[in-house]
Amino acid sequence: MCLAGTAETVRSHRHEGPVLSRRRFLAAGGAAAALAALPAPALARSTRHRHTQDLTHVFRDGFPVYTGNPPSRRTLVTIPNDGFYAQEWTFAEHSGTHLDAPGHFIEGNRLADELPPDELVRPLAVVDISKRAAVNPDAEVRVADLVAFERRHGRIPRRAVVCMNSGWDSRVGDRASYLNPDASGVFHFPGFSLEAVEWLLDRRDIQGIGVDTSSLDFGPSTTFVVHTTLLGAERYGLEGVANLGRVPANRATVFVGLIPWEEGSGGPCRVIARW
Repeated sequence: MCLAGTAETVRSHRHEGPVLSRRRFLAAGGAAAALAALPAPALARSTRHRHTQDLTHVFRDGFPVYTGNPPSRRTLVTIPNDGFYAQEWTFAEHSGTHLDAPGHFIEGNRLADELPPDELVRPLAVVDISKRAAVNPDAEVRVADLVAFERRHGRIPRRAVVCMNSGWDSRVGDRASYLNPDASGVFHFPGFSLEAVEWLLDRRDIQGIGVDTSSLDFGPSTTFVVHTTLLGAERYGLEGVANLGRVPANRATVFVGLIPWEEGSGGPCRVIARW
């Protein structure tokens, strides 16, 4: 879209009818052929009882962030003036629904572009502490919560991503409510306890954890021991996750669409659950 004459070419063809490109035609034909080649039982399995849930907040101007400036955007070109539309964004890596890479807190650990795809498609377990968080904003996921979870929903799979559902995602439209600072500026929102993360690493060999708040550690933390422990074990964390109350507790798969940001400490990503 940066080649000279692009805007003029687009404008010159603005009133032409819709065109089915060769690539689209071949892609559509290939998809149809692939479906036709599947045996009937396999085709039935591929379409039966499949649900998809987006776990990502809209990445928007002003999204509340733990530290630094919130994302901002401006329009670069418009269709009426230039023949196509595009924006320019300015944001920190830890904005919106995003991933914390191991190198975010631990020097020498892996960065965003070093995480292999298989680590980003993992079993998902969702631990619900929303009732406790509704009365105590400093609530944490405890070992007792994990034990109770497994009694009800079964064992947490090896290399799973274990997410906390505190109901905090409903507050994301209001920075003051989402970060919940007190009069002295200390944040108050739920997170994981150190003991719970150690239990998950030692006993379930998890791939990572996720939260619907802006930090893996609960709001008042000043030591960030959950970050250092989890990322120090070369695992990753997801922050600002949405809609965790809409997925099964222990039978979904999570897909983390992380861009391989060059030398990134993490970055915004599209997180999707499928079951």
